Amino acid sequence: MNRFSLTLSRGIARVTDAPLGPYQSAVIRIGFSVTWLLFLLREFPHRQELYGPDSPWAWDLAQQLVGTNGAFTALLWSDGQGWFEVLYVLAMVWSLLLLLGWRTRTMSVLFMVGVLSLQNRSVFMGDGGDNVLHLMAIYLVFTRCGQVWSLDARRARRAAEAHARGEEPRDRTGPVLWGVLGFLLLVATLAGRMDGELFVPVLLWTVWAAQGLWWLTGRRAGNGQPRILLDVIANIVHNGALLVIMAEACLIYATAGWYKVQGSRWQDGTAVYYPLQLEYFSPWPALGDLLSASGTLVMLVTYGTVAVQVAFPFTLFNRRVKNVLLAAMIAEHAAIAVVLGLPFFSLAMIAADAVFLPTSFLRRLGRAATGLRGLRWGPGHVRRSRDTTASGTGSGTDSGLRPDRAPAQDLNAGRNPDPNPDPDPDPDPNPNPSPDPHPRAGAGIGHPGHPGPGPAPTAEPASGPPPDRGPVLPAPRGAPGDRTQGKP
Repeated sequence: MNRFSLTLSRGIARVTDAPLGPYQSAVIRIGFSVTWLLFLLREFPHRQELYGPDSPWAWDLAQQLVGTNGAFTALLWSDGQGWFEVLYVLAMVWSLLLLLGWRTRTMSVLFMVGVLSLQNRSVFMGDGGDNVLHLMAIYLVFTRCGQVWSLDARRARRAAEAHARGEEPRDRTGPVLWGVLGFLLLVATLAGRMDGELFVPVLLWTVWAAQGLWWLTGRRAGNGQPRILLDVIANIVHNGALLVIMAEACLIYATAGWYKVQGSRWQDGTAVYYPLQLEYFSPWPALGDLLSASGTLVMLVTYGTVAVQVAFPFTLFNRRVKNVLLAAMIAEHAAIAVVLGLPFFSLAMIAADAVFLPTSFLRRLGRAATGLRGLRWGPGHVRRSRDTTASGTGSGTDSGLRPDRAPAQDLNAGRNPDPNPDPDPDPDPNPNPSPDPHPRAGAGIGHPGHPGPGPAPTAEPASGPPPDRGPVLPAPRGAPGDRTQGKP
């Protein structure tokens, strides 16, 4: 019973103490925002035919469908050409800002609004990847996806450095953004534009109120119990959303694989041959003919696709096998993008697969992409100031995931305080304000630098100190003379 209680308490602590999977959630944020942004840019010349007021799926048809299913779309608030153009451009801007990680909590909500508005306006415009993007846009709202690789992380690091110097940084952009969006949401609600299903309006109001409560608690309660409680709730919501994203990806592959098993063309090993012969799915006819010319290759790809999709959900508890199948699925989607001409479907699926990528691989990828080899991408440990913002995320830390584990096993983070001295109503910072439990972590991204002011004391010579200097003090761990400082 004692062992069970200890295990249960450790599990609860891991779920509540820190937002898990910071690199995985960042990759999901970047992947889906890039997918949607590139899609909108590619279809910009054809936007009128896809989502405009005069599209084949006419205004009256869209209104009838929305009236039946209650789906949310801001494009039906007005049938004017100007409103359509503004919303289309705003959808691209919101995608770009989410990609950069600027005010990620607010941008994730606006990103969801843009995705739902355009997709629910013309439900027949898509290739399968739009369904994945539709779901993930909603899930992203519940995650704290700006902890790393974001402008918010850089802002948090700079605020931590300023706080370490004794300064009190103020953020005026957050409260202004929070107030403006709240006013627009109130106007839309009073004008009756939020009729239909209550999920999206309730979600928008809940996130807006949570940001305001977060800001007010940070201003009034500082790092007290109310703030810690909100942080625990935010961690639980984030970790639950990350688990839902993983379950959704597994469900997609499991259902696709088992449905393929029932098809006769998949059973006889010829299913891959037929899409290669369709003109619509042949951007490179010569390449399609080359692949379909080999019956053995077609059979291997057909059976391999079914085997990987069916087996993948069962391999999550074996890191090595899971990584092999994950690489195979990513390669398969890349081939689909090139051979069948479905780039956005493939990008959406690769972004969903990224939740299972190992943390160690993502950290190396981040260092290679930014050229910051040798710097620590770990958490900083600074107490928060009472200065708060009203929008966006403020966390630029790693959640403490073990770098040599896959996310399915990685989602067991240790307790790592959030370095953000500028807490937002975005429920992002970590509630643990304790001193640095890892003093060997040197200065780096998200770390305030030296653990204490002034030079660290050093050991005296072997002959002993003068009588008036007191006992010999050994060099503390993490001091400038410590060679481990700054190593990741």
